[in-house]
Amino acid sequence: QRVPLLRVQTPVDTYLIDTDRKVMQARNSVRDEVPLVTGNVGVQMASGQLADFAEWLQDEPYWQERIHHLYVQTPIMVYIYMRGENQPRAVLGAMRGHAQKLKKLKTFYRNSPEEVKAKNYTELDLRFRGQVIGRY
Repeated sequence: QRVPLLRVQTPVDTYLIDTDRKVMQARNSVRDEVPLVTGNVGVQMASGQLADFAEWLQDEPYWQERIHHLYVQTPIMVYIYMRGENQPRAVLGAMRGHAQKLKKLKTFYRNSPEEVKAKNYTELDLRFRGQVIGRY
């Protein structure tokens, strides 16, 4: 049975990618049940790297409850938007190494002093080895 894995919404089309990495017609009933991807994303990226991410996310309850959606500016510039008000977006850059990048962000959230967490960053950049760079 084909099960939706992620929902892709582009300026010209909306569709689902299923667990077989095939395109399915979008259904409103699955809008909030699968990760949402917006922006400049093609079927190849959606059924490849982004489907890999969606499968990984199924086993990550910490991130399932926090990630609202992904925005693809280009294949090498992907952003993650978190749930909740005033949450900074996370810059993944390329999807390669997403698990390590999000592990680094989780460590940042858990181990940063309160004065760092209280800063109103608009963006947390995860593209650099061993660091999270906050921007206003």
